[in-house]
Amino acid sequence: MRLESARARRRALRLATLLVGFAPAAGLVVAFLHDGLGANPVEKITHETGEWALRFLFLSLSVTPVRRLTGWRMLLQERRTLGLFAFFYASLHLAIYVGLDLGFAWSFLGEDILERPYITVGFATFLVLLALAATSTRAAARRLGRRWKTLHRAVYLAGIGAVVHFLWLVKADTREPLVYAGVLALLLGSRAFWALQRRSRSGNR
Repeated sequence: MRLESARARRRALRLATLLVGFAPAAGLVVAFLHDGLGANPVEKITHETGEWALRFLFLSLSVTPVRRLTGWRMLLQERRTLGLFAFFYASLHLAIYVGLDLGFAWSFLGEDILERPYITVGFATFLVLLALAATSTRAAARRLGRRWKTLHRAVYLAGIGAVVHFLWLVKADTREPLVYAGVLALLLGSRAFWALQRRSRSGNR
């Protein structure tokens, strides 16, 4: 009975994660169909997909701290899904920029990457997310062995890169990206704190 109950909770959690993950994309589609994207729909969609990529990246990073504080081990099963949603929205963000903003002019993209620092950082962050998504399967974890954990620590670099991309993109009001920077500092700081605790305990043995 307990096993069936645990399976039911896992299925419910997975369904909730999928619904939350696809809800922003569905909302943008509905807004597009009902002319609800404002005067500059391309800019609106680009901005929204970028922010949702950042939010899901932070949600994936928050799984470990929340699990430590609450003991909810089931959350660990959704970390990969949340990370893949971050990559999904980052891909939409890049595709909209390249397709609708640049008109698939790849030479312009190359120029932007070389000449505009926030584009440089954003594209580098996307490549990190691409590498993490491509190696997110259990088969990849088995194949890479210990190197898999080392590679997937790059998610911290992706978080930093995404925040820097947002901060350098904003020209005037930096309050929103600074809020994200504060959240990231809290997430990374909690990991550093627990890592120091582990080292302290092992050093005292």
